[in-house]
Amino acid sequence: MPLNIKAGSFHCELSPRALEMWNPDIRAALEAGTETITMYGVIGEDWWGEGVTVKRVDAALRAIGDKPVTVYINSPGGDMFEGIAIYNRLLEHSQEVTIKVLGLAASAASVIAMAGAKREIAKTAFLMIHNCWTYFAGNRHAIRELADTMEEFDRAMIGLYADTSGQDEKAVEKMLDAETYMNGANALEKGFATGLISAAEVKEAPDDQQAQAHAARRMDAALAKSGMTRSERRKLISEIKSGMPSAAGDDTLRAVVPGMPRASLDASAFEETAHQASALRNLLPAL
Repeated sequence: MPLNIKAGSFHCELSPRALEMWNPDIRAALEAGTETITMYGVIGEDWWGEGVTVKRVDAALRAIGDKPVTVYINSPGGDMFEGIAIYNRLLEHSQEVTIKVLGLAASAASVIAMAGAKREIAKTAFLMIHNCWTYFAGNRHAIRELADTMEEFDRAMIGLYADTSGQDEKAVEKMLDAETYMNGANALEKGFATGLISAAEVKEAPDDQQAQAHAARRMDAALAKSGMTRSERRKLISEIKSGMPSAAGDDTLRAVVPGMPRASLDASAFEETAHQASALRNLLPAL
C-alpha cells in the first residue's frame, strides 16, 4: 500500500534507553511558584495522559504574563514536533526564561531545554540528544521516503543545538548519531548549559500514578521493540488495564513473554511497579 510521508505523519517514539534511565520521582525541592512551569513527564500526548503540551505551556505563560519564568524539567522526551512547538513558544515569551534540568532532559525535552537564556542543570542530571527515533513498517519505497523526511528533521535539530551551544555542526551531528548523554559538568563544558544547580534544589518524591504510567510506558517500549505496531500495542495495553484481554491479545503477549499462563493478565501485573515492565523488557534482545 503506498504511503506518502509528510512531517508529522509518523510518530516519534521514546528512546528505550532514555525511558530506562528516567526517574519520574525527581522534582524541584521547592514548591512550584506562580512564575514557574513544571515539565515532569513525557512531551506530547499519549494514551496514559496529556503529558507536556504546547497548549498547557501557552496557558501557563499567559497566566504568568509579562514576568520572568522558570521551567523545571525532568522528562524522557516524547513527541519532537510538540517539543519544537514548546521551544518556540518559550522563545516568544517577553521576559527571561530560565531552564532547570533536575533529572533528565532527553530527546524532545532537550530541545525545550535550549529555549532558556539561562540553562541550568544539576550535576547528577543528564541532557540527551539523538536523531529522531521511530518504529515503522512499510515497503522499501516508504522506508526511503521516511528516512529522507527524518534526515531533514535531524538537520534542523543539529542547527538548533549548534546555534545554542556554540558547538560546530559536524561535532553536533556526531553527538546525535551516537545518542549522547551529557551529565551536568559535561553539558556546561560543551555549552548546552550555562550553569549548575545545587543538590539542595532537587528532591525525590514518589508518585504512585506516575509510577503506574511509567511501568506501562516501559512495557510499551518492549512491545514496540518486538515489532508490534503502535495501534496493536495501544489495543493490547488497554485490554490489560481493563483486566479483560482478548484471546488474540493474550496470545500476542505470550509470544513476547514465553511461558506466561493464559488468563493471568490483569492491570496490576504490569502497573504495580516499574520492575514488572523491566522484567518484560529483559526477555527481549538487549538494547
